[in-house]
Amino acid sequence: MTTIASLVGPEVLRQVKAIELRTRRLVGTLFSGEYRSVFRGQGIEFAEVRAYEHGDDYRAIDWNVSARMGTPYVKTFVEERELTLLLVVDRSGSVEFGRPVTKSARAVEVAAVLARAAARQNDRVGAVIFSDRVDHVVRPAKGRGHALRVLRDLVAYRAAGRGTNIADALAYSNRLLRHRAIVVVISDFRASDWELPLRRLAGRHDVVAITVEDPRELELPDAGWVELRDAERGSIMVVDTSHPRARMQIRVASEQAHLQRARALAQAQVDHIALRTDQPYAQALHGAFALRARRLRR
Repeated sequence: MTTIASLVGPEVLRQVKAIELRTRRLVGTLFSGEYRSVFRGQGIEFAEVRAYEHGDDYRAIDWNVSARMGTPYVKTFVEERELTLLLVVDRSGSVEFGRPVTKSARAVEVAAVLARAAARQNDRVGAVIFSDRVDHVVRPAKGRGHALRVLRDLVAYRAAGRGTNIADALAYSNRLLRHRAIVVVISDFRASDWELPLRRLAGRHDVVAITVEDPRELELPDAGWVELRDAERGSIMVVDTSHPRARMQIRVASEQAHLQRARALAQAQVDHIALRTDQPYAQALHGAFALRARRLRR
């Protein structure tokens, strides 16, 4: 794992301050009065066992206690007062692309909004930063200072590897979290074999997937012959972007990949929020979370 402290210099601190200033108002407006309904996580903890009363859900019956006492007893639970928010952030080669901001820069800023919102509610927040492996971990803790540390580490981190191993990051997160938590995965999901680890993680925790895309990944502009470099493998492909058939083939392949990703996220019962590098993210984020809050209140 990378030592972040050695990478923190004046430029990193300036970037952290700039992101903090940009996101301050958004944190106040985006989650003002909404945070608990958006990120309540349906987390519950055991309270007590008591005698069964008319109207109790039979599924809550504690059969072991009932057998010992000779009369029905039920388990009772209370909603957790504190939440844990874990940000699982992709810093692989494929996210270092985008205009006017890179996918990575957009991911860091969105993570900053969520981390600061959690800190305002005195909830725990942590981060898992990954590329072709789990590179850096900030264990969940409370406080504004800790949230700023999460942001600082996200800004300062520079991946040694270029590949993407989402499966390992998801499995590591599942082992890291002992109690039910909110897990926000920010990635383009340009990797393989992450579907099963995601379903396992979503089986124990409340998972939200935030994808960041650049429009040029879906539809290439007409710019003549161009070199396309794979950011993770380093391979180069020369494409005539003025040829309609070539652009159509790339578009069809991208659309199929997006559909497969959306299907896998839906099958894992994971909320999906799609953001773009060429559009402001605040409105899209607010709309997606407002929809989520309404659904959870039902």
